[in-house]
Amino acid sequence: MDVEETLLPGVGRRYEFTLGDGHRLCLVSTRDDHYTVSSFDSDDPDVGRTLFRLDEDEAVTMAEILGAPRIAVKLADLSREVPGLASEQVEIASGSPYDGRSLGDTQARTRTGSSVVALVRDDQVIASPLPSQDLMAGDVLVVIGTSDGIAKIRTLLEAP
Repeated sequence: MDVEETLLPGVGRRYEFTLGDGHRLCLVSTRDDHYTVSSFDSDDPDVGRTLFRLDEDEAVTMAEILGAPRIAVKLADLSREVPGLASEQVEIASGSPYDGRSLGDTQARTRTGSSVVALVRDDQVIASPLPSQDLMAGDVLVVIGTSDGIAKIRTLLEAP
């Protein structure tokens, strides 16, 4: 899909693309991290209507919702394409030594060679969690690496 990007001096950027039904969708991202999503009719591209506006937190939430399923699909595709690469979900169990600690405290990548690429908590998905991300019992980590590396993360996070 082609996305047209236009610099709006003093305002931000405008992104525009055509939907399957012929309508144009436009997203304006302002310098102060606000977003306006508008639609333009295929019959008259000069007539548009604002669909909704988002502040920074709302935009991040929407991106996580829309991006997380795509990340999972792309990881599954990648693990099929690259021999020896796997992706699995690892749950933080109650009693885990990392329940209530940060992801960085695990030193998972250094210790296992595998990477945590997402964290699922209840109905919230955090793509590319930062090392400062707190872990809680019940969290599910999406891990990518070798089968051996993922097994090491599972062992690392298990309750003693």
